[in-house]
Amino acid sequence: MRCRTAQRGVAAVEAAIALPLLAFVMLATVEISRGFIQYTVLSDAVRNGARHAAAHALFGTTQKVAISDPLISETRNLVVYGNQVGTGTAQLPGLKVTQITLTDAGNNNILVNALYPYQPLFGVRLPGFGLGGNSNTMTFNMNIAVTMRAL
Repeated sequence: MRCRTAQRGVAAVEAAIALPLLAFVMLATVEISRGFIQYTVLSDAVRNGARHAAAHALFGTTQKVAISDPLISETRNLVVYGNQVGTGTAQLPGLKVTQITLTDAGNNNILVNALYPYQPLFGVRLPGFGLGGNSNTMTFNMNIAVTMRAL
């Protein structure tokens, strides 16, 4: 009988120790997975924009790259909204057409670059837990650049 009274409450103490750690691991997994998904969506969108720009950048029979304002607008809209017109919602939260650049990379190559600030789901600061201030490790920019030869 004495062993039973000595063990009373041990499960509650173990749960109190383990649950915060398990919750942290689970939330970290969700945040990292979300970051990978956003990176993949942005990478695919930039690749589609570069493909569109490369297909429409050569000027007439001169075979020289000419990046026009309509081409820049179409490419930006394609990357952000998934269509050339620019209708609908952005493929990623907070992604704007001003974050997309289209440049002539030389040698008949087109460079499409996107700079997207990652927006964490659970906040931008990790608590220091008494070990020295808060950390801003959750904020970073996703920078994706794709170069394609104009066709």
